[in-house]
Amino acid sequence: MRRFGWILFGAVGCLGLLWAAAALHFAGPRPYWLADGLAAFLVVAGLGILAGVRPFARTLTAFVVLFAVWALWWTRIAPRNDRDWQPDVARTAWVDVDGDRLTFHDVRDFDYRSETDFTERWETRTFDLAKLQGMDLFMSYWGAPGIAHTILSWDFSDGQHLAVSIETRKEKGEEYSAVKGFFKQFEIYYVVADERDVIRLRTNYRGEEVHLYQLRTPVERARRLLLDYVRSINELHERPAWYNAANANCTTSITRHIRKIGIAFPFDWRVIANGSLDAMLYENAIIDTNRPFPEVRRMTLVNARAEAADQDPAFSVRIRDGLTRPPLLQLSAGTE
Repeated sequence: MRRFGWILFGAVGCLGLLWAAAALHFAGPRPYWLADGLAAFLVVAGLGILAGVRPFARTLTAFVVLFAVWALWWTRIAPRNDRDWQPDVARTAWVDVDGDRLTFHDVRDFDYRSETDFTERWETRTFDLAKLQGMDLFMSYWGAPGIAHTILSWDFSDGQHLAVSIETRKEKGEEYSAVKGFFKQFEIYYVVADERDVIRLRTNYRGEEVHLYQLRTPVERARRLLLDYVRSINELHERPAWYNAANANCTTSITRHIRKIGIAFPFDWRVIANGSLDAMLYENAIIDTNRPFPEVRRMTLVNARAEAADQDPAFSVRIRDGLTRPPLLQLSAGTE
């Protein structure tokens, strides 16, 4: 049993050393040779402690001290709002709340000629919560089918749609990396945008496969979720935060907002491998279940409609052609 304990501690310790060394490589001081030198020192010191320090109490103490020094550096790496940002994420939205009246500042509505050639347009738009009538989920596939980018959009009876895409905020010349996303390399960013911007960019210019699911969500829940988004948008406008590929990404951030408003959202592996999130929603009757799932999924593909609509001001209407929001299910007594 004692031997097993040593093996378990050693395995966990080695994994911790590898993660801490990777953090130093990506986020450590520059030039890279300095960061990599510190990472190598950390690994050698840690392995030396595991192999040569006895008894166990001294091993544990030395290991904790080593990681405490590392953690002191790691926790002092602060996110910022003042970097040399790419134009599409140069401004952070913020919201004035006056009763049911939400005024969003710096809503992105770019006019694209290609993914990298566009006319910048940042707008102020006002939405009336009394006119909120539903909420939709976009799922965009850009590569591996097991992973998708998720975007929520709120639907108002006056014809407006408010899309919010939770993404990485990239500096000029910076590219997204899923690996770097674990190591404080990107600030988190809420793209508050017109669907003709954030959806058309993906369908018409990036060639991503985009599905639109109209959600079976009570309006009151959609309202509370939007207001919780508003709080986060205003907080990030004042105090930036880190993106994290594991627990602060496009989908896990949505589930965090859902839980914050008091709605149960059990853990499911498809929240992580979110390319199958729509199947989970189908199983839980949150999207249309009147047809077999493959047919529902085929109907929700919006690429052809988006390409046909292109710059049409009625873009949001046209990509929903043929789709109908599923009616609410009858809630049992005592259920919200």
